[in-house]
Amino acid sequence: MKKLALLATALAMVTTGSAFAADLRVKALKAPPPPAFDPWDIAFGGGIMSDYIFRGITQSNHKPSVTAYFEPRYNVNKDLQLYIGTSASSISFPNRAAAEVDIYGGIRPTFGMFAFDFGVWGYLYPGGQCFGSQGTLLQGNCGSDIDYSQGAIGLPINGNFAKKNASFYEGYAKLNVTINDQWTVGFNEYYSPNFLNLGAWGNYASITAKWTAPSTIFGASGVGMYVSGEFGRQWFGTSDIFYGIAGDPVYANGIKEPSYNTWNVGVGFTYKVFTLDLRYYDTDLNKGDCNAFTSDHTAKFTGSFTPINPGGFGSNWCSAAGVAKLSFDLTAMTNLK
Repeated sequence: MKKLALLATALAMVTTGSAFAADLRVKALKAPPPPAFDPWDIAFGGGIMSDYIFRGITQSNHKPSVTAYFEPRYNVNKDLQLYIGTSASSISFPNRAAAEVDIYGGIRPTFGMFAFDFGVWGYLYPGGQCFGSQGTLLQGNCGSDIDYSQGAIGLPINGNFAKKNASFYEGYAKLNVTINDQWTVGFNEYYSPNFLNLGAWGNYASITAKWTAPSTIFGASGVGMYVSGEFGRQWFGTSDIFYGIAGDPVYANGIKEPSYNTWNVGVGFTYKVFTLDLRYYDTDLNKGDCNAFTSDHTAKFTGSFTPINPGGFGSNWCSAAGVAKLSFDLTAMTNLK
């Protein structure tokens, strides 16, 4: 009996000792260090589209366009990002500029469901030429001292005027509100003291909405889908004399650029870093005021007479358009690790 008791005691001591030793080993193991926080990131991408539409108006004469961008970012913390960037797109402008080069930068603070974006955006259009205007005040726009006050020359076909330099900049403020996993709404405000170097201030405000389909719709295929839309209003001031109407008692020193509404709605499909976006764009600008605003070099006589478009030429650059765009977007921290 004593032998059995001694054996039981020995087994208990061995078992307890083993458990205690195992417990010591578990406690001695250190947790792996958290990954080092790298504040730097880079976003970049590109795309091809059947038409480049900017606020409802074609920038590529309703022809295909290619685009690319590069954006370094610095994350101060998980809720505050600083960024600068540059992008380029092919265009077809009345002054013969064939590219838009953008330089921008700003700050993106986030507070829970509210994501803000404040910055400045510069639009550059290199390679432009000047096509006539009235008076000697065109000096600096055409790089010439010739006096056109006795007559104006302009673009072939329609005689529209176009400055050599159409570059300008805007300040902007944006807010995106993430309501839930499916719904996001946005509010945008842009202001330029000299939109497209017309001499007129420009102010653009819009609201956006986006619905993202649940991942269960396409199962394990990796395909995502969204539906989104925007409604915006573009306001303008009065242009400088370059775009004035010679001899007109009201518009000789510049025209009141036409303010307008614009909207778009579309559906997109995503797969990994690729997005296919199919979208409908439109504005409420008539063909005559569209011609006066854009100086469309392809505008033809359509009898579209308006106070700021007395020649009757009309442009379809502001009319309805369907656009297909295929793009890719990557970030170094997410896609290149």
